[in-house]
Amino acid sequence: MPDVKRWKYAVVLTLAAVVVGCSSNSKKELPPAELPKFEEEVQLKKEWSRLIGDGQGETFNMLVPAVDGDVIYAADVEGVVMALDRFSGKVIWKEDLELPVSGAVGAGYGMVLLGTLKGEVIALDTSNGEEKWRARVTSEVLAPPATNGDVVIVQTQDDRLIALDADTGNQRWIYESTPAVLTLRGTGAPIVTNRLAIAGLSTGKVIALDTQRGLPVWEQRVAVPSGRSELDRVVDIDGGLLLSGGTLYVVTYQGRVAGLDVESGRVLWQREASSYVGVAQGFGSVYVSQASGTVEGIDERSSSALWSNDQLARRQLSAPEVFSSYVAVGDLEGYLHLLSQVDGRFVGRTRIDSDGLRARPLVVGEWLYAYGNGGELVGLTIR
Repeated sequence: MPDVKRWKYAVVLTLAAVVVGCSSNSKKELPPAELPKFEEEVQLKKEWSRLIGDGQGETFNMLVPAVDGDVIYAADVEGVVMALDRFSGKVIWKEDLELPVSGAVGAGYGMVLLGTLKGEVIALDTSNGEEKWRARVTSEVLAPPATNGDVVIVQTQDDRLIALDADTGNQRWIYESTPAVLTLRGTGAPIVTNRLAIAGLSTGKVIALDTQRGLPVWEQRVAVPSGRSELDRVVDIDGGLLLSGGTLYVVTYQGRVAGLDVESGRVLWQREASSYVGVAQGFGSVYVSQASGTVEGIDERSSSALWSNDQLARRQLSAPEVFSSYVAVGDLEGYLHLLSQVDGRFVGRTRIDSDGLRARPLVVGEWLYAYGNGGELVGLTIR
């Protein structure tokens, strides 16, 4: 059912409702595909596990942890924020903000950054969790703020980009755009470089702004809304952006996956796709978790499909992540799947959290971190 969040612009849909509603034209929806059996080639070793409060909560939150140095930071929906040694899982500090956290976690330059449903951005000190500053923005923040040490960039549900001073939280500038009439409940996390603040919008566009003044440097449309109904015309960029080298990777719902030149916004390649969770990249290939549950490997040079695995159909997949020679992806029953980057076959599987696993896996070196919907945060390595 629709999740009405801002009547001013119309209806904001929950991702789960859209995925279920669009997955079939029949009155009786098909259930999630049963897990296929396979010969395990890779074993994931659980090095440690820690419960982070209530986890993602009942709404469709994407509270992805963040790593800064040897510390991993994670937050739950009720405002519990924890800093852990990423190798042992040992708690370094814990704070309870007692606020409905919906955008988490950004970390870097001595700050842990969070956004709330009440339209607040909070900066904590990475060393002890003490609050450094708090700022009010225009609406709820559903993605982690990002910083380059000078400014903190926040993307709000109403498609505004706001720059806050990294030291004080004072607003420096605001960029306003008109959201689509109908949007998914969520936004992608912005990316900040020394010069550019980059974000994907609900209209299927990517915008790059000058970090100092908030003026547009370039704008590129990735998807063109089409169809008779407003639901058919939803082309949100909710899965976040990925920057690797000079290429910016982006995927829209009911639109395209594309590689853009980060300096000019020029389209380097593109291909039809539909995803609300994002992409991964490695070894000249791009990996997409489609809204249908298909995982696809794409050759960047030709934009053609290298392989396609549809055996996780309707399992509400997380964003993929490259881990060693594999692609890791979570599902609604809390399983973490490993697929071969070469041909997409299953090579490993483990269950993280019976409540589900919708947050993107986080990979740092030889470690993978998975944060389940119920609050289970796990550090994994390959045996």
